[in-house]
Amino acid sequence: MSYILETRDLTQVYGAGTPFERTALDHVNIQVEKGEILGIIGHTGSGKSTLIQHFNGLLKPTSGEVLLSGHSIWNEKGKCERKTRFAVGLVFQYPEYQLFEETIAKDIAFGPHNMGLSDTEVERRVREAMDFVGLDPALAGQSPFALSGGQKRRVAIAGVIAMRPQVLILDEPTAGLDPAGRDEILAQIRDYHARSGATVIIVSHSMEDIARMADRLLVMNDAHVMLCGTPREVFAHADDIIRAGLDIPEITKVIRELCRRGFDLDPSIYTVEDAVRAIRAYKEGK
Repeated sequence: MSYILETRDLTQVYGAGTPFERTALDHVNIQVEKGEILGIIGHTGSGKSTLIQHFNGLLKPTSGEVLLSGHSIWNEKGKCERKTRFAVGLVFQYPEYQLFEETIAKDIAFGPHNMGLSDTEVERRVREAMDFVGLDPALAGQSPFALSGGQKRRVAIAGVIAMRPQVLILDEPTAGLDPAGRDEILAQIRDYHARSGATVIIVSHSMEDIARMADRLLVMNDAHVMLCGTPREVFAHADDIIRAGLDIPEITKVIRELCRRGFDLDPSIYTVEDAVRAIRAYKEGK
């Protein structure tokens, strides 16, 4: 199978040779399939943020390699291929702090301009990106600093989307938002994925959100890949996840408690809808 992104024995050591030496990634091997939504979870310091910074060459590996569509993102001179930065778009946690232009349109246009596109094409991409993230076109001439937190985040995401990356990576896209803002951002990400067919990678501490969105989950723990699989496959190892200091969806906790009380249910259930169906089937089968 051809993967859009792949790491081979990827290792990152910070402060090598000093008293502060720390291994953030230790021979990590993962494959990201084209068009999938991959969720990455892990506690603080597990290596997940370091991992995604390698995907578009913001960090150079201590050893190992990163492949984009089967080719190393680093050339023979030890420099990251420029096209990688456009093919793999990374939206940092609290991206609204990175806004700097005087208008929303100029902020979104920054990346496409750097790609050397014509003014006409840049304008078209700005309009499309605003539409993708649900921003009113009438806001284009306004300052991004006059917007709400959720709207600022949409502008930041639109700035990456406007480059039409093959892979869109979002680091904690709902951090700091209220429930309504969180739901809106997640809905826009789902819609963008459905409409564009791009590969989407989401880093999150929210097990509930990421389990419902992702095709597969990657669990990082102490610089290693602890688990990787579909949400159901991953939550079948709920005890291991809890021991690693991570949480599991609330509905999974409920189902596991019912199992302990004698109900014959699948303990890896992770959505309310699946739980309802399973409980109904159990009652009807008694």
